[in-house]
Amino acid sequence: MPSDAKHRPVYVISVAAELVDMHPQTLRLYERKGLIRPGRSSGKTRLYSERDIEHLREIRRLTQELGVNLAGVEEVMRLQHELDDLQGEFEAEIERIEGELREQARRPEALPAEGGRLDPRDRPVYVISIAAELVDMHPQTLRLYERKQLIRPGRSSGKTRLYSERDIDHLREIRRLTQELGVNLAGVEEIMRLRHQLDAARLGLESNVRRIQEDITERMTKLRTLPQGEAESDLDPETGEGDSL
Repeated sequence: MPSDAKHRPVYVISVAAELVDMHPQTLRLYERKGLIRPGRSSGKTRLYSERDIEHLREIRRLTQELGVNLAGVEEVMRLQHELDDLQGEFEAEIERIEGELREQARRPEALPAEGGRLDPRDRPVYVISIAAELVDMHPQTLRLYERKQLIRPGRSSGKTRLYSERDIDHLREIRRLTQELGVNLAGVEEIMRLRHQLDAARLGLESNVRRIQEDITERMTKLRTLPQGEAESDLDPETGEGDSL
């Protein structure tokens, strides 16, 4: 989980319930459903963070303002938690790479591996008729979902809609939400907005990590090509580290 103050557990259940205008028993129900994940004190007392409070307010908005059923709310909050966890993974990965950079500065002969490549599942390949057949929907339904921004197909140079494997996954998820879980369209819009946000966050994480790795590679390559005396002069005399990123 991210380490900023918003995620620090500070509120006991009575205070958290008052902040969101709910009964404490409702908060316990939401916890059993996995909608919120409060921390615990050393004495096992529930403690809620500012982020938990935001999640509880979001649950109230979904249920009271948008009329989303509990199955839809569970999907929304699962994605919210995935986003929170991804942020934590990003911070941990950056910390790992910074440690790698410090180690590489001490051993400039070792170079990190190349970064990853774009996920082929994001490559737009299917025209709308094929995509509709793959998910057992009418092409007009796919156009409606695009207008609602539930899916975001690519375009060919001739402006033809082209759908990727990830788009197909999203369409199947929409069908599951509506047909199996009975989630209304407002709930589906919230869920798919978060799915797109999660996809973008993952791509951003991969891109940032790759950029840092490439920067490490470039720095280490320069150190390897410098004469020994100059390479050593680029390192901190006390720590053995190079210039910071």
